[in-house]
Amino acid sequence: MLQLSEVKDQLKKFIVETAFVPADKVQDDTLIFVEGIFDSMGFLALINFIEENFKIKAADSELLEGNFESVNAIAGFIGSKLN
Repeated sequence: MLQLSEVKDQLKKFIVETAFVPADKVQDDTLIFVEGIFDSMGFLALINFIEENFKIKAADSELLEGNFESVNAIAGFIGSKLN
């Protein structure tokens, strides 16, 4: 089973590579949409990455800002789906 730190590392790497931002700009608690790192297209790419990489499916009712606002929130969402 994946460790939370591994999930966070994979998420940060994906965000940095997709949004072309410096790695130090993406911390565990960075609000990726408020900070303008991701927009709606970035959100779609993020959902696709999560579903493919972690083999989980996000239901429409789970596509809430609170589940995806930061690396911490996303990792928590992934963890809840894997347990």
